[in-house]
Amino acid sequence: MGKFIYENNMKTEIEDRALTHLQLVITAKLRRGEPFSFTWREDMSVGGGRTTVWIHAGSSLVFKFDGSRQPSINRAWVDALAFTANAPSGLYLVSEPSETSSVERAAEPATA
Repeated sequence: MGKFIYENNMKTEIEDRALTHLQLVITAKLRRGEPFSFTWREDMSVGGGRTTVWIHAGSSLVFKFDGSRQPSINRAWVDALAFTANAPSGLYLVSEPSETSSVERAAEPATA
């Protein structure tokens, strides 16, 4: 389990694979100068509930990974996370879709 740390005091544990995909989306948004909210559910061991933080260029963020190897990237998951980050509700962790789902969508003809 990795850790996402915001402003040196807000911490949550996130599985390394999911954290890697979140890192890609978060850093892409910040490179473009796009602030956004990020919400996660708290574990019952810390009382449950959810936490939302506002992420902007001045935010202090740490992505702490438990493992030493970067997992393979699922482009469909990055796209799904980016979709939430661009919505009014802000970024939140969604389940990992199959990698073929983005390939299948790309092969479908566009409709007007």
